[in-house]
Amino acid sequence: MEALAQLFETSSVTIRKDLSVLDSEGTIVRQHGGAAPLPALVSSSQRTFLSPVKAAIGRLAASLIQNNQRIIIDSGSTTATMVEHLQTQQNIVVMTNALSVANQLVAFKNEPTVIMTGGTWDPRSQSFQGKMAGNMVQAYNFDLAFVGAAGLDIERGTTTYNEMTQLSQAMANAATKVIVVAESAKLRNKMPNVELTWQQVAVLVTDTGLADDAARQLADYGVTVLTASPDGE
Repeated sequence: MEALAQLFETSSVTIRKDLSVLDSEGTIVRQHGGAAPLPALVSSSQRTFLSPVKAAIGRLAASLIQNNQRIIIDSGSTTATMVEHLQTQQNIVVMTNALSVANQLVAFKNEPTVIMTGGTWDPRSQSFQGKMAGNMVQAYNFDLAFVGAAGLDIERGTTTYNEMTQLSQAMANAATKVIVVAESAKLRNKMPNVELTWQQVAVLVTDTGLADDAARQLADYGVTVLTASPDGE
Protein backbone atom coordinates (compact mmCIF):
# COMPACT_ATOMS: atom_id res chain seq x y z
CA MET A 1 0.00 0.00 0.00
CA GLU A 2 2.80 2.40 0.89
CA ALA A 3 4.56 1.60 -2.38
CA LEU A 4 1.42 2.55 -4.34
CA ALA A 5 1.10 5.77 -2.36
CA GLN A 6 4.69 6.71 -3.18
CA LEU A 7 4.31 5.73 -6.83
CA PHE A 8 1.25 7.93 -7.34
CA GLU A 9 2.42 10.61 -4.88
CA THR A 10 -0.70 10.50 -2.76
CA SER A 11 -1.77 9.27 0.66
CA SER A 12 -2.42 5.67 1.74
CA VAL A 13 -5.98 6.68 2.60
CA THR A 14 -6.59 7.80 -1.00
CA ILE A 15 -5.05 4.58 -2.35
CA ARG A 16 -7.34 2.48 -0.12
CA LYS A 17 -10.40 4.37 -1.33
CA ASP A 18 -9.38 4.01 -4.99
CA LEU A 19 -8.72 0.29 -4.59
CA SER A 20 -12.10 -0.16 -2.92
CA VAL A 21 -13.82 1.51 -5.87
CA LEU A 22 -11.95 -0.65 -8.40
CA ASP A 23 -12.75 -3.77 -6.39
CA SER A 24 -16.47 -2.91 -6.29
CA GLU A 25 -16.41 -2.40 -10.07
CA GLY A 26 -14.86 -5.85 -10.57
CA THR A 27 -11.64 -4.49 -12.07
CA ILE A 28 -9.29 -5.79 -9.38
CA VAL A 29 -9.37 -7.98 -6.28
CA ARG A 30 -8.40 -6.42 -2.96
CA GLN A 31 -5.82 -8.36 -0.95
CA HIS A 32 -3.67 -7.73 2.07
CA GLY A 33 -1.30 -4.85 1.38
CA GLY A 34 -2.68 -3.97 -2.05
CA ALA A 35 -4.56 -5.54 -4.93
CA ALA A 36 -4.31 -8.16 -7.65
CA PRO A 37 -5.55 -8.22 -11.25
CA LEU A 38 -8.84 -9.99 -11.77
CA PRO A 39 -8.50 -13.22 -13.74
CA ALA A 40 -11.04 -13.84 -16.47
CA LEU A 41 -11.83 -16.50 -18.99
CA VAL A 42 -11.89 -15.57 -22.64
CA SER A 43 -14.88 -16.38 -24.79
CA SER A 44 -14.65 -17.03 -28.52
CA SER A 45 -16.03 -13.56 -29.22
CA GLN A 46 -13.15 -12.02 -27.22
CA ARG A 47 -10.41 -14.17 -28.76
CA THR A 48 -9.31 -11.52 -31.24
CA PHE A 49 -8.32 -9.26 -28.33
CA LEU A 50 -5.96 -11.79 -26.79
CA SER A 51 -2.35 -10.83 -26.40
CA PRO A 52 -0.03 -12.60 -28.87
CA VAL A 53 1.92 -13.95 -25.89
CA LYS A 54 -1.09 -15.70 -24.37
CA ALA A 55 -2.08 -17.09 -27.76
CA ALA A 56 1.41 -18.50 -28.35
CA ILE A 57 1.50 -20.12 -24.92
CA GLY A 58 -1.90 -21.71 -25.47
CA ARG A 59 -0.89 -23.09 -28.84
CA LEU A 60 2.30 -24.63 -27.43
CA ALA A 61 0.50 -26.09 -24.43
CA ALA A 62 -2.17 -27.69 -26.64
CA SER A 63 0.54 -29.34 -28.76
CA LEU A 64 1.41 -31.51 -25.75
CA ILE A 65 -1.96 -33.28 -25.93
CA GLN A 66 -2.16 -36.55 -27.86
CA ASN A 67 -5.02 -38.70 -29.08
CA ASN A 68 -6.87 -40.76 -26.47
CA GLN A 69 -5.63 -38.73 -23.53
CA ARG A 70 -7.63 -37.61 -20.52
CA ILE A 71 -6.92 -34.04 -19.51
CA ILE A 72 -8.00 -31.29 -17.12
CA ILE A 73 -8.12 -27.65 -18.21
CA ASP A 74 -8.23 -25.18 -15.33
CA SER A 75 -10.00 -21.85 -15.57
CA GLY A 76 -8.02 -18.79 -16.61
CA SER A 77 -7.45 -16.52 -19.59
CA THR A 78 -4.23 -18.27 -20.64
CA THR A 79 -5.45 -21.85 -20.31
CA ALA A 80 -8.54 -20.83 -22.30
CA THR A 81 -6.34 -20.07 -25.32
CA MET A 82 -5.55 -23.78 -25.59
CA VAL A 83 -9.07 -24.78 -26.46
CA GLU A 84 -9.25 -23.72 -30.12
CA HIS A 85 -6.26 -26.00 -30.82
CA LEU A 86 -8.04 -29.14 -29.61
CA GLN A 87 -10.12 -29.76 -32.72
CA THR A 88 -7.87 -32.39 -34.29
CA GLN A 89 -7.08 -34.71 -31.36
CA GLN A 90 -9.22 -37.83 -31.38
CA ASN A 91 -10.97 -39.54 -28.46
CA ILE A 92 -9.85 -37.08 -25.83
CA VAL A 93 -11.63 -36.61 -22.51
CA VAL A 94 -11.58 -33.10 -21.06
CA MET A 95 -12.66 -32.07 -17.58
CA THR A 96 -12.89 -28.37 -16.82
CA ASN A 97 -14.27 -26.02 -14.19
CA ALA A 98 -14.66 -23.25 -16.78
CA LEU A 99 -18.07 -22.99 -18.41
CA SER A 100 -16.72 -21.09 -21.43
CA VAL A 101 -14.18 -23.86 -22.10
CA ALA A 102 -16.90 -26.50 -21.99
CA ASN A 103 -19.10 -24.47 -24.34
CA GLN A 104 -16.34 -24.35 -26.93
CA LEU A 105 -15.46 -28.02 -26.66
CA VAL A 106 -18.98 -29.36 -27.15
CA ALA A 107 -19.21 -27.56 -30.50
CA PHE A 108 -16.14 -29.26 -31.99
CA LYS A 109 -16.57 -31.79 -34.79
CA ASN A 110 -14.08 -34.19 -33.20
CA GLU A 111 -16.58 -34.52 -30.32
CA PRO A 112 -14.35 -34.67 -27.23
CA THR A 113 -15.93 -36.10 -24.11
CA VAL A 114 -16.53 -33.11 -21.83
CA ILE A 115 -16.93 -33.34 -18.06
CA MET A 116 -17.75 -30.38 -15.82
CA THR A 117 -16.48 -30.32 -12.26
CA GLY A 118 -19.64 -28.85 -10.85
CA GLY A 119 -19.31 -27.03 -7.53
CA THR A 120 -20.03 -23.44 -6.58
CA TRP A 121 -19.99 -20.76 -9.26
CA ASP A 122 -17.37 -18.07 -8.58
CA PRO A 123 -18.22 -14.92 -10.58
CA ARG A 124 -14.77 -13.41 -10.11
CA SER A 125 -12.90 -16.30 -11.74
CA GLN A 126 -15.87 -17.22 -13.95
CA SER A 127 -15.47 -20.84 -12.89
CA PHE A 128 -16.76 -23.51 -10.54
CA GLN A 129 -14.88 -23.87 -7.27
CA GLY A 130 -15.24 -25.42 -3.83
CA LYS A 131 -15.31 -28.78 -2.13
CA MET A 132 -17.81 -30.42 -4.47
CA ALA A 133 -15.68 -29.50 -7.49
CA GLY A 134 -12.65 -31.00 -5.77
CA ASN A 135 -14.52 -34.21 -4.99
CA MET A 136 -15.55 -34.53 -8.63
CA VAL A 137 -11.96 -34.14 -9.84
CA GLN A 138 -10.71 -36.74 -7.36
CA ALA A 139 -13.18 -39.31 -8.71
CA TYR A 140 -11.18 -39.51 -11.99
CA ASN A 141 -7.66 -40.17 -13.19
CA PHE A 142 -6.08 -37.95 -15.85
CA ASP A 143 -2.96 -37.99 -17.99
CA LEU A 144 -2.41 -34.23 -17.95
CA ALA A 145 -3.61 -31.31 -15.86
CA PHE A 146 -3.22 -27.83 -17.36
CA VAL A 147 -3.31 -25.37 -14.49
CA GLY A 148 -3.17 -21.59 -14.65
CA ALA A 149 -1.57 -19.23 -12.15
CA ALA A 150 -2.32 -15.73 -10.93
CA GLY A 151 1.31 -15.41 -9.87
CA LEU A 152 4.61 -17.24 -10.14
CA ASP A 153 7.13 -17.38 -7.31
CA ILE A 154 10.47 -18.91 -8.30
CA GLU A 155 11.15 -19.89 -4.70
CA ARG A 156 7.71 -21.25 -3.76
CA GLY A 157 5.60 -22.22 -6.80
CA THR A 158 2.36 -20.96 -8.33
CA THR A 159 0.53 -18.43 -6.21
CA THR A 160 -2.89 -16.85 -5.92
CA TYR A 161 -4.78 -14.11 -4.08
CA ASN A 162 -7.47 -16.67 -3.21
CA GLU A 163 -7.14 -18.75 -0.06
CA MET A 164 -9.20 -21.56 -1.63
CA THR A 165 -6.46 -23.61 -3.32
CA GLN A 166 -8.16 -26.98 -2.86
CA LEU A 167 -9.24 -27.39 -6.48
CA SER A 168 -5.77 -26.83 -7.91
CA GLN A 169 -4.41 -29.38 -5.47
CA ALA A 170 -7.13 -31.86 -6.46
CA MET A 171 -6.30 -31.37 -10.15
CA ALA A 172 -2.62 -31.97 -9.48
CA ASN A 173 -3.31 -35.08 -7.43
CA ALA A 174 -5.62 -36.54 -10.07
CA ALA A 175 -3.15 -36.21 -12.96
CA THR A 176 -0.02 -38.10 -13.93
CA LYS A 177 1.63 -34.88 -15.11
CA VAL A 178 0.93 -31.27 -14.08
CA ILE A 179 1.54 -28.54 -16.65
CA VAL A 180 1.41 -24.91 -15.53
CA VAL A 181 0.40 -22.48 -18.27
CA ALA A 182 1.35 -18.89 -17.45
CA GLU A 183 3.04 -15.78 -18.80
CA SER A 184 6.49 -14.90 -17.48
CA ALA A 185 5.03 -11.53 -16.43
CA LYS A 186 3.24 -13.40 -13.64
CA LEU A 187 6.58 -13.31 -11.79
CA ARG A 188 5.74 -9.68 -11.01
CA ASN A 189 2.50 -10.67 -9.28
CA LYS A 190 3.23 -11.11 -5.58
CA MET A 191 0.45 -13.34 -4.27
CA PRO A 192 0.23 -14.52 -0.65
CA ASN A 193 -1.09 -18.07 -1.13
CA VAL A 194 0.79 -20.97 -2.71
CA GLU A 195 -1.36 -23.19 -4.95
CA LEU A 196 1.20 -25.70 -6.21
CA THR A 197 4.84 -26.13 -5.23
CA TRP A 198 7.35 -26.60 -8.02
CA GLN A 199 7.87 -30.16 -6.82
CA GLN A 200 4.30 -30.88 -7.97
CA VAL A 201 4.85 -29.37 -11.43
CA ALA A 202 6.35 -31.29 -14.36
CA VAL A 203 6.23 -28.59 -17.05
CA LEU A 204 5.91 -24.81 -17.18
CA VAL A 205 4.69 -23.45 -20.52
CA THR A 206 5.53 -19.77 -20.62
CA ASP A 207 7.02 -17.17 -22.95
CA THR A 208 10.51 -16.07 -23.92
CA GLY A 209 10.43 -13.30 -21.32
CA LEU A 210 11.44 -15.77 -18.62
CA ALA A 211 14.95 -14.91 -17.40
CA ASP A 212 17.68 -17.50 -17.87
CA ASP A 213 18.46 -17.66 -14.16
CA ALA A 214 14.80 -18.32 -13.37
CA ALA A 215 14.69 -21.10 -15.98
CA ARG A 216 17.81 -22.67 -14.47
CA GLN A 217 16.35 -22.55 -10.97
CA LEU A 218 13.15 -24.21 -12.18
CA ALA A 219 15.22 -26.89 -13.91
CA ASP A 220 16.91 -27.54 -10.56
CA TYR A 221 13.45 -28.24 -9.14
CA GLY A 222 12.87 -30.77 -11.94
CA VAL A 223 10.52 -28.53 -13.94
CA THR A 224 10.79 -28.65 -17.74
CA VAL A 225 10.41 -25.10 -19.10
CA LEU A 226 8.89 -24.67 -22.57
CA THR A 227 8.90 -21.14 -24.00
CA ALA A 228 6.55 -19.90 -26.69
CA SER A 229 7.30 -16.97 -28.96
CA PRO A 230 4.44 -14.87 -30.37
CA ASP A 231 6.15 -14.70 -33.76
CA GLY A 232 6.71 -18.46 -33.82
CA GLU A 233 10.48 -18.27 -33.63
